[in-house]
Amino acid sequence: MRLNRFLAAAGVGSRRHCDELIRAGRVTINGKLCTNFSAQPGPHDHVKVDGKLVSAAPALTIMLHKPGGFVSTRRDPHTRDTVFDLLPQKLARLFNVGRLDAQTEGLILLTNDGELAQRLTHPRYKIDKEYEVTLDRPWDFALTPKLLRGIFLDGQRAKVVQFHSVSPTRLRVVLQQGINRQIRRMFEAVGYRIKHLVRVRLGNLRLADLQRGHWRALTKHDLDGLHLRGSGGAVAVGGDRGRHKGGHLSKAHVKAVGYKRT
Repeated sequence: MRLNRFLAAAGVGSRRHCDELIRAGRVTINGKLCTNFSAQPGPHDHVKVDGKLVSAAPALTIMLHKPGGFVSTRRDPHTRDTVFDLLPQKLARLFNVGRLDAQTEGLILLTNDGELAQRLTHPRYKIDKEYEVTLDRPWDFALTPKLLRGIFLDGQRAKVVQFHSVSPTRLRVVLQQGINRQIRRMFEAVGYRIKHLVRVRLGNLRLADLQRGHWRALTKHDLDGLHLRGSGGAVAVGGDRGRHKGGHLSKAHVKAVGYKRT
């Protein structure tokens, strides 16, 4: 396993972030500085980042229903609640895959698999992200083509790739981009205010009936669908669920990773 993948599997961060650590000379193997991106640590090697020993753990990805008011980061300078406050300490080595703004609810993934995180966040993979949008007043369908053609945000053409109505004030929209606060800013640009925003699907994964603040580990079937089908189909996910600061893993995964059920 190449060094950046080893570090990502140890929960250090995404492979891109791990590349930056290696490049900056912050990684050592058996006490020696290593800036060789092709290095492959063995089972008996001691790998350290900033002097702290790290070890690769079995890959784990969980899906969380983020409530409003929680930020998608590990630490917040304004001391707001973070998504990691909803998880047990045993899952503290996971990192979030992308972000939802503080007031947006819905599906967010957390993982220690840097390769999976790269696939889900890199623009070239065009992973669907579906949202349910509640507006402050009925939607004017004459504006729909404008959102489909795109609106310039941060020097980029921000587009909605799919769009349909649930009710006069509720819409379903699909993005394949990750521009900061993209949906809110697009609707604001055409004169609307979003009252409620929920991400209900990411690729083939649906939020389904997973309750706010609850999480569950993704199964092999879920992960195979993400890799093989990309943003194609949609799999409703229920499975094991967790309450605030808790959740469930399979017995095999508990044994492999060393987590205890909560």
